[in-house]
Amino acid sequence: MNFSRYIAARILNQGRQKNNISSPIVKIGITGIALGVAVMIITMAVVTGFQQQIIQKITTFTSHLQINDYDPNQSLEPNPITFDQTLLEQIKATPNVKHIQSFATKNGILKTKTENEGIVLKGISSDYDWSYLEPYVTEGTVLSITNDSVSKDIFISQTLANKLHIKLNQKLLVYFMTKKKLADTTFNGKNYIDYEPRVKDFYVKGIFNTGFSDFDKNLVFVDLKQIQKLNYWKENEVAGYEVYLNDFELLEPSLETLNDVVGYNYTIASVKQLQSAIFSWLEMIDINAVIIITLMVLVAAINMISALLILILERTNLVGILKALGLANGNVRKIFFHVSLQLLIKGLFFGNLIGIGFCLLQSYFKFATLNPETYYLDAVPINFSIIHILLVNAGTILTCLLMMFLPTLILNKITPMKAIRFS
Repeated sequence: MNFSRYIAARILNQGRQKNNISSPIVKIGITGIALGVAVMIITMAVVTGFQQQIIQKITTFTSHLQINDYDPNQSLEPNPITFDQTLLEQIKATPNVKHIQSFATKNGILKTKTENEGIVLKGISSDYDWSYLEPYVTEGTVLSITNDSVSKDIFISQTLANKLHIKLNQKLLVYFMTKKKLADTTFNGKNYIDYEPRVKDFYVKGIFNTGFSDFDKNLVFVDLKQIQKLNYWKENEVAGYEVYLNDFELLEPSLETLNDVVGYNYTIASVKQLQSAIFSWLEMIDINAVIIITLMVLVAAINMISALLILILERTNLVGILKALGLANGNVRKIFFHVSLQLLIKGLFFGNLIGIGFCLLQSYFKFATLNPETYYLDAVPINFSIIHILLVNAGTILTCLLMMFLPTLILNKITPMKAIRFS
């Protein structure tokens, strides 16, 4: 066995004795490292999991990118646009584009026998990708949209269903105010626009619950052709197109590429722009995570320094004897380096055990719950990533190895004569 490792092992064995001053310090050092590593692993898993779940829910309703008319009007009843098949094929062929689908929105008032509620109807066509919303269906099924007929089905949220006491297959009346161009009347050289009240009846085909109250409280899905008829649009006119991407990390480059494809007649907005408040909140969570991880690394390093410093001071006599026998400062430092390494390995082992164990238990049993009205989720989400675990361990090892050099500098000031005389 290597001489430095042998002496280090003897020091650690003596440190386990109850009558030793360093025994509780060593245990505290290992515990500090273990807790620091566990907290860092859990923080990374929870923060990244939370961001993934929130982004997934947002894009379920708004997609990654939206293409609309180049008009400053930001209402839920925008001007219609028309894409020819050639342009649609060019968009589909753009790198990182996964899917494109048409949509339209319209304000309405949902009326039952006892209640009224303002809603936003989102018209979708046969090209709509239900895979994002299907996991949240609680009753019934999603809409079945065809190009041959106009569906009178409606897909509503559990929030609306509970609030208005709506049941599956129930008939609903929705009232609208629709803009109508009067061709024979002009005002200042422009066609005069009038508003007319209209009413449509729908039948509840399905109920969903995403837990995302900002959307669940008033968003419903209907056949796009219903909104086209209400707005007096042509068959090929829509409010815009939603684009889903393969890789969300390439959101900004994809937006720039699509801007070049569609030209300047249309505007493209990313989900980060459409939901800027939520993404600002997610960025603040990132900052909190960085602060927590930095503090935990420092706590682990300080615990390591404290334990090592106590071990050195308690073994001053041993250091003096080793130096008197001719052992150089560098070799003495190696002994305490091996001591620190053993403490670090034990701390990492227990830290990983606690951190990974908590993440696995939460993933399967979801015992840590949340208020969905505040956090949009009903349980603490976990993103279990091996890369994150490796980064936490690598960062802890590197920091502790650099910091443990500081207490070993005191070894240079210990002389054999003084150490042996006052032992």
